[in-house]
Amino acid sequence: MSDFDERDYSEDKEELENIDSKEKETGKEKTESENKKESEYEDVCFICRRPESKTGKMFKLPNNITVCNDCMHKTMDTVSQFDYQGMLNNPAFMDDLNKNMNGKGYPQIRFVNIADLQGEGGIPNKQRVKKKKPKTGEEPVLDIKNIPPPHKIKAQLDDYVIGQEHAKKVISVAVYNHYKRVATGTMDNIEIEKSNMLMIGPTGCGKTYLVKTLAKLLDVPLAIADATSLTEAGYIGDDIESVISKLLAAAGNDAEKAERGIVFIDEIDKIARKKNTTSRDVSGESVQQGMLRLLEGADVEVPVGANSKNAMVPLTTINTRNILFICGGAFPDLDEIIKQRLKKQTSIGFNAELKDKFDKEKNILSQVTVEDLKKFGMIPEFLGRLPVIYTLAALDKPMLVKILKEPKNAILKQYQKLLELDEVKLEFDEGALEAIAEKAMKKDTGARALRAIIEEFMLDIMYEIPKDDNIGRVIITREYIEGTGGPVIDIRSVSGENPDNLKAIEDKKQS
Repeated sequence: MSDFDERDYSEDKEELENIDSKEKETGKEKTESENKKESEYEDVCFICRRPESKTGKMFKLPNNITVCNDCMHKTMDTVSQFDYQGMLNNPAFMDDLNKNMNGKGYPQIRFVNIADLQGEGGIPNKQRVKKKKPKTGEEPVLDIKNIPPPHKIKAQLDDYVIGQEHAKKVISVAVYNHYKRVATGTMDNIEIEKSNMLMIGPTGCGKTYLVKTLAKLLDVPLAIADATSLTEAGYIGDDIESVISKLLAAAGNDAEKAERGIVFIDEIDKIARKKNTTSRDVSGESVQQGMLRLLEGADVEVPVGANSKNAMVPLTTINTRNILFICGGAFPDLDEIIKQRLKKQTSIGFNAELKDKFDKEKNILSQVTVEDLKKFGMIPEFLGRLPVIYTLAALDKPMLVKILKEPKNAILKQYQKLLELDEVKLEFDEGALEAIAEKAMKKDTGARALRAIIEEFMLDIMYEIPKDDNIGRVIITREYIEGTGGPVIDIRSVSGENPDNLKAIEDKKQS
């Protein structure tokens, strides 16, 4: 019996030792994984907010706080010059200090901002840059075999964007060539230039939507910036480098990933050179001058986790050589400049063209030249760095009808999905779609007008339908859109058989 007990005890002991060793191993794995997570980001100085790549090795303090060499020496110099011992030996000062404190700390004084302590070592993670991975040989950033060819990019864009065939073709080829250039670096020592783009089109024709869809399909970081807020460095507004800092934030503070992303600068026509002005043009031509080096490709110091540079925001260096820039703008009154140029070409005689020939032409922007853009106020150096210039057509009635129903996330499909959750079918007559498109054409704001019109007439339907469980289908008619009648409402059959064979009852408004 004793032998059996000793054998059991020895086996139990071995099992306990194995469990302890496994726990220690898992503990080591946990600490290693935690250290890896922590080491993804660079250390940032708690005082000057500069990253480790700028300052060199840092001093490690308790609570994972790091301080750079310069700040540590400045702090020690300041402390050594301060006669704190004489101050503490002053009994009158100590009495006043104790009276004011009352055990609650210094009055009206906060030494630490609690919001700053949400990251490791008192630095928020959004203000910390990820460490650059060590390069092992010359590995291509992208695999050239996995880049989709232009016809596949365009086919995917067709599912979301209606019309604009020329624009989709141009952007597909430009993006394909750009990422081939990024993947290969150099081809037989021939350096391939960047194919930055300038898209021109009226408001609501799909410029921003086209770029958003493209970035989603390619799965690359995209930053959408607005040129109206950009000003020359030192003035109120966003610095020019804030465009790149938005791209860095979209890439999760990964500098290498950001260096092959896409930047879309909207409202680029708002930084045109101001005409007949004597004041300093801090948001016009000077912004164009400042953007030249970004478009060309340069090492730019950008703030991390903020739009503007200041003492409390760390900076990192981004190379813009492989960043694709797409600029877009409506360019109002550019059509008048184009008409003036075309009218000068008219001559006198029987075969002469009439001067008002171009007044009724809708897609006059398609005849734009670089000279027209110079007259508008864009400087030649800026236009020279945007080699691919193309226009988007204004939306006509058939295109608006297609936009309503054909894309994967069409507006009508969204409302049909909403009512489907209430077990109600929503249908639209062709006449209703045409009436919506006609109303949108009058507003002259492109596809944006469609949403506003549908929201207006769908309000009563979305409010009334949840009241009655017997409603099975709603058909939107042209009369309802024009305000001369109401929608057709179908009631479910009482027996529940043949739910699609519904009895039609017109709305009381129609009578």
